[in-house]
Amino acid sequence: MVARGVAAATAIIHHADGFELRFLEVGSAGVVERRDALAMCWATRFEDVPPVRQFPSYRGQRSFSGEYFAARMERHVGYESWLERDQLMMLDFSPRVRSFAAQPFWLSWQSGGKTRRHAPDFFVRMVDGRGVVVDVRADDRIKDEDAAAFAVTAAACESVGWGYRRVGTVDPVLSANVRWLAGYRHRRCLNDAHRDMLVEVFSHPSPLVAGVERVGDRLAMLPSLFHLMWTGVLVADLVSAPLTGESVVRVAGGGR
Repeated sequence: MVARGVAAATAIIHHADGFELRFLEVGSAGVVERRDALAMCWATRFEDVPPVRQFPSYRGQRSFSGEYFAARMERHVGYESWLERDQLMMLDFSPRVRSFAAQPFWLSWQSGGKTRRHAPDFFVRMVDGRGVVVDVRADDRIKDEDAAAFAVTAAACESVGWGYRRVGTVDPVLSANVRWLAGYRHRRCLNDAHRDMLVEVFSHPSPLVAGVERVGDRLAMLPSLFHLMWTGVLVADLVSAPLTGESVVRVAGGGR
């Protein structure tokens, strides 16, 4: 079905004029809805627009919705599932990402004489300025109609130079480690007096606890250490094994 979706996208349009976006903008008159061809509005800062859909929470709900506080932009971003929350956390952690927004627009197109539409989960602005549209769906939960919508969305993104990604479950070890560091993502966790001392100690790779204790009291130093790891000033292997006191920490050569 994915192949048929790609073929359908190619048959529908080879340029952005065949796609329409409906999104919200905040202006002097408040929040207003705007509709325009993708070719005419692709330069909009979709990483800053309000969501076109709400994130309801109700009794008996099969998924969990909420808001994630993105330290990168210092604002809340909505999610509709734990999987989306984990992906938001990874976006917030990535040094390649500048900002992002949830449910940024409705993408509409014509297919078989009918109007189809899809609201991607996230719009991401990379540090190099490129826009990337992201859909979050576990591999085993993609229905035929979803695969077709993803394929058309990918074609629409390509027509204006955006990237497109469909992501699923985050590696469990990486997710657990980043989730721990996310608890220290707020700037208030960093004691400026500790920063230079920690950077100096870990300029030579050292086990986490041993390095911290060479600087001072472990409980006083750990929040600053974890914040520096969140911001990328200090790094460790977060993929191979859970973060422990024996994990080797080193200076990355630059933060974010």
